[in-house]
Amino acid sequence: MEIFRTKSVEQSIRDTEDPEHQLKRRLSATDLTVFGIGVIVGTGIFVLTGRVARETAGPAVALSFVVAAIVCGLAALCYAEFASTIPVAGSAYTFSFATLGEFPAWIIGWDLMLEMALAGAVVAVGWSGYFNSLMNTIGVNLPSVEVFNLSVNYPAMVIVAILTVVLTLGIKLSSRVNLTIVVVKVAVIILVIVAGLFFIDAANFTPFIPAPKPTPAVQGLAAPLIQVLFGITPVAYGVIGIFSAAAIVFFAFIGFDIVATAAEETINPQRDLPRGIIGSLAICTFLYVAVSLVVVGMQPYQQLSEDAPLADAFRAVGQPWIASLISIGAIAGLTTVVMILMLGQTRVLFAMCRDGLLPRGLAKVHPRFGTPALITVIVGIVTMLLSGFISLGALAELVNIGTLFAFVVVSIGVIILRRTHPELHRAFRAPLVPLLPILSVLACLYLMLNLPVETWLRFFIWLIIGVVVYFAYGYRHSTVIGWRSGTPDQPRP
Repeated sequence: MEIFRTKSVEQSIRDTEDPEHQLKRRLSATDLTVFGIGVIVGTGIFVLTGRVARETAGPAVALSFVVAAIVCGLAALCYAEFASTIPVAGSAYTFSFATLGEFPAWIIGWDLMLEMALAGAVVAVGWSGYFNSLMNTIGVNLPSVEVFNLSVNYPAMVIVAILTVVLTLGIKLSSRVNLTIVVVKVAVIILVIVAGLFFIDAANFTPFIPAPKPTPAVQGLAAPLIQVLFGITPVAYGVIGIFSAAAIVFFAFIGFDIVATAAEETINPQRDLPRGIIGSLAICTFLYVAVSLVVVGMQPYQQLSEDAPLADAFRAVGQPWIASLISIGAIAGLTTVVMILMLGQTRVLFAMCRDGLLPRGLAKVHPRFGTPALITVIVGIVTMLLSGFISLGALAELVNIGTLFAFVVVSIGVIILRRTHPELHRAFRAPLVPLLPILSVLACLYLMLNLPVETWLRFFIWLIIGVVVYFAYGYRHSTVIGWRSGTPDQPRP
């Protein structure tokens, strides 16, 4: 069928040589690693660690982070092979086009649009909350603003606007801004780890794995899908609780895949992309495990707060000044998360527009800055509106299911590309194929089953909208050979 026609690796690479649609190669392995750390380390390290320890895993939450890191590591190895083989913007979208075909590629691109746009807005709202809290701490009360009786979250809109300008002005400038902020937040995290060591009470680690106990079954559409399908009641604590917690803390790692969206702007993608993807994941795993051990060592896990466990743990031991530093680190952390989510969004859209599945004119690169400026501005405006006027709440879980879905597709794609194009040069080869990608698929599907039924329903509704858009526009405007009888700018008859 025509909709499953693949786009060859050679053609994908040729498309990057068109001067009008060519991104500039300016990123190194260090830049990519810092991008990965910048997007992974966010509120998860300041909030999620304590909440999951209190409710699900106890002191063994550190093991939950290790389990989640292993699951992410499986997918990361698949991403690394693809990114080093097809160094083209678009990440999972581009990889899917080369292996599964145009329609599956559209679906994964549509999925990534939901994941990154919604995530960027959600994190911008979180940034605004921390910023307001810090302003209140120093005695500055920001005035509230309403438009047509709607409360406007203008701090979130302002930070998105600033980051949109930074992203438009060039990828190297973006990487330098990201590096500066990442250094700040990692320094704060290391300070927290080192300072926390002096307040650890070994008794708080006993028992390290608390005795398991069933948690009340969640009812209706809020119930995890696995509970509805198999009647499995969620369990807190114990060994099963460690794995249940892993399904939650997994989302603290979301973002490493965005490194792959910058493939086309990497100086030596075959060498540097695998290093950036795997390196950022390894560093963040160490930070998460260290922080989780410190926080459960400072306070009994039953007493950890849900909103700000790290900050409150230091207040409990008489160190409020460190709690203030944690707020600064959280603001820095969220700033880079918003920026890199927006970066990933623009590069996926850029690839889809260049392929004609969305208006191709949007994919023109700014002659001076070397960035897809028009797409960047559009993404910035949409993110500003979402963060400024809409309460996203439970919709944030759509980010999780979208990411896991992308991981599943990429893992399957590695197996397919190995069989269909064994001759391709692979600067990095994932080990134990097909076993490793199969394990990655199974692990991701397990975590997806732990998401609520309502999240699945919203996800399917979004995909149905995507199918309508594809057949209404993308089906007739694709630039892949075979759709067009002439040049890439001629519509299909």
